[in-house]
Amino acid sequence: MIRILIDTNIVIDLLSKRDEFYTEAAELFTQADKKKIELTISSLTFANTNYILSKLKSAKEAKEILRKFKVLVEVLSLDDKITELALSDESFPDFEDGLQYYSAIENDIDIIITRNKKDFKNSKLPVLSAKEYLATK
Repeated sequence: MIRILIDTNIVIDLLSKRDEFYTEAAELFTQADKKKIELTISSLTFANTNYILSKLKSAKEAKEILRKFKVLVEVLSLDDKITELALSDESFPDFEDGLQYYSAIENDIDIIITRNKKDFKNSKLPVLSAKEYLATK
């Protein structure tokens, strides 16, 4: 089964129901729910999503949303090696993007899906938008 790392922006699109991006995000997660694809997120995404949702909702509501969401994804750990790779790689000037990328590399991910493809221009993995990925299915 294809393993996909979902970038934080796609998760936020889904959980905060961002109008222009929600449909594609929802379709990705529907495919995961139907076991057609395996979606992963970094633990950084999980933490950042909680932070953003807590600004939009109560802390309790944010945790409940994440509890339900977690059944659709595998949360990938950040470890010393991933952190060191992200810190050392000059081709990823944004540290968080480096963490996402090396989480994908170290966990044998096939594709990264993001709305900010330019942030991953040096990726050795395919990087697609949700819309691009869904067009291939």
